[in-house]
Amino acid sequence: MTKKLYYTSPKTAQWDSEILGCFKENDHYYITLNETAFFPEGGGQPSDTGTIDGLPVLDVMKGTDGSILHKLERKPNSRTVHCELDWSRRFDHMQSHSGQHLLSAVCRELYDANTVSFHLGKEYLTIDITEANWTEIHTAAAEKKVNQYIFDNRKLHTYYVTKEQLQTLAVVKMPKVSENIRIVEIEGIEYNPCGGTHVERTGEIGLIKILKTEKQKDHTRLYFKCGSRALKDYSEGLGTLSALSNKFNTGRTEIFNRVEKMDNDYKQLLSENENLKLENAKFLADSLLTGNQEGFIHHLFEESSLKELQYLAATIIKKEKVLVLLASKKDQKMILSNSGPLPIHCGQYFKAELNLFNGKGGGSEQTAQAGFSSLNDLHAFYQFTIEKWSPNSAE
Repeated sequence: MTKKLYYTSPKTAQWDSEILGCFKENDHYYITLNETAFFPEGGGQPSDTGTIDGLPVLDVMKGTDGSILHKLERKPNSRTVHCELDWSRRFDHMQSHSGQHLLSAVCRELYDANTVSFHLGKEYLTIDITEANWTEIHTAAAEKKVNQYIFDNRKLHTYYVTKEQLQTLAVVKMPKVSENIRIVEIEGIEYNPCGGTHVERTGEIGLIKILKTEKQKDHTRLYFKCGSRALKDYSEGLGTLSALSNKFNTGRTEIFNRVEKMDNDYKQLLSENENLKLENAKFLADSLLTGNQEGFIHHLFEESSLKELQYLAATIIKKEKVLVLLASKKDQKMILSNSGPLPIHCGQYFKAELNLFNGKGGGSEQTAQAGFSSLNDLHAFYQFTIEKWSPNSAE
């Protein structure tokens, strides 16, 4: 029987142990130890990592018989092995799991919202709670309360109870097991059946910061970070703010106003630039129409956008009854518009011919647009259309 140091001595990071058993499966070895601090994945908490006699622990899991299996690349050379836990990962999980218990307790206390799921990911933690109408006011109040409990430095107790003893406790939820029922009690706050690893006092959680919320049908998902994760997130955010503050030569509290002003100025410039392009299109339309004798105008542009082509084509066919073919090398787009005497349905023409040139598009009788996978295909279809609909060669 393996002694579970992750329960009896959760801050143990190094220890010596005896190998009780070993078997090989799919090119990996699985060993059991007489005592282990490696926590096996379960209850929403990932497994611990570290080394056994210098060999990386790839995974830790519970066997079908309840044993704790340690997955290794090869079997250790000796029966007595030295084990080292990745303590930073373990303590992160302890802070995160205890932080989740505390935040869930606060959501119940303040809003009668129960936690229906919990995820401990690499970047952040989430809980889904039974409160559909969560607002920023809820977030602020929950953050204030949960961090006050952290500052209180309340004791966490872990112990086992019988089914009879369980009935005397106001537990958060009933456990899935009927024996070896482990309770995690946060002093004065809750009794929670749980098999995870936890800190000894709420103060060790350090800090809880809710990052964002998302509506999930009838629930709300809270994204948050605890302890070292929250500190790292704050440090990175502060670094970004400091860089922006230096960039704009302004205080951190004024950064938003500066960025907002830049955004408004940028939008204004875009609008002015668009107006200039449209004015230019009017002059360009007149230029293309000058000397038009055949009722078919075509031009291949280097830089024009699809929007510019659309506006130019619309401008031309309003001025005269012509067939207009315009294309852009940059965007590999094409516009065909018709107001003239040529019997062409632009949309049907594109639909019938584009596949032969690896193009996609369509449209109405008067106007259609297309895009091409390569510049060569654009050129080929552009030339094909000119030859097909030029008055001297039209069928």
